[in-house]
Amino acid sequence: MNTLPPVVLCFGGSDSTGGAGLTADMLTLASLGCHPAPVVTAVTAQDTVGIKDFAAVPPELIIAQARAVLEDMPVAAFKTGMLGSTAAVTAVASVIDDYPNIPLIVDPIQHSGRGDPLTAEPLEDALRVLLLPRTLLITPNTEEARVLAPDADTLDACAQELLSLGCDYVLITGTHENTPQVIHRLYGNKRLLDSFQFERLPASYHGSGCTLAAACAASLAHGLDPANAITQALHYTWHSLKHGYRLGMGQHLPDRLYWGRVLNKPNE
Repeated sequence: MNTLPPVVLCFGGSDSTGGAGLTADMLTLASLGCHPAPVVTAVTAQDTVGIKDFAAVPPELIIAQARAVLEDMPVAAFKTGMLGSTAAVTAVASVIDDYPNIPLIVDPIQHSGRGDPLTAEPLEDALRVLLLPRTLLITPNTEEARVLAPDADTLDACAQELLSLGCDYVLITGTHENTPQVIHRLYGNKRLLDSFQFERLPASYHGSGCTLAAACAASLAHGLDPANAITQALHYTWHSLKHGYRLGMGQHLPDRLYWGRVLNKPNE
């Protein structure tokens, strides 16, 4: 029996707070028993309030980072986060197209939680043409879903449009909607497969989307089927938010290692 941790290769940006981006991916993946292989697509200057500045990594360096890992280690899943430019999307696509059997999880983030842009240009067309036809699972929030499917008039229609572009599964998260509970909807096979309701927590969180997509990648890398992988990832993410903490002057940070703190907490 193979006892080595599965490798998940993550394309994303660095975050100087340690709360989102590749740091969120790495904490989540390590917490869930995977080995993270981070490929830097952009360097950001940010705090828990918002983005101050960012710089894109040259596409040839993105490709070189990824191929160095892929030619050395057995990668079990790909996960994308901040890509930052059409050139970066093209670079990522050129790599993953050579590995059609490795599942791809896409977090289509283009803005920070405050709404600051994380791209030098709109990326919807590049994502739709270059990445979504290869995507096993995309995890947009409702705002991102509407941007990626601008002709759709409902969230159900957004999901159907994304499925028609080639995604196997679409998980539209509900944190941005004004509902008493957070409702996440999972689509596949041209229909709504399931919906998940969670208590709406009082704080806002830095890196929640990164955490969810990385948790999905981790569960898939462990060999779970998509439905179970997504269900486990949603519960893990909610608990990491519930146990989150506020270290700065802005959003709370999820505690991706909450289970260790809870298990080791002395009895009161």
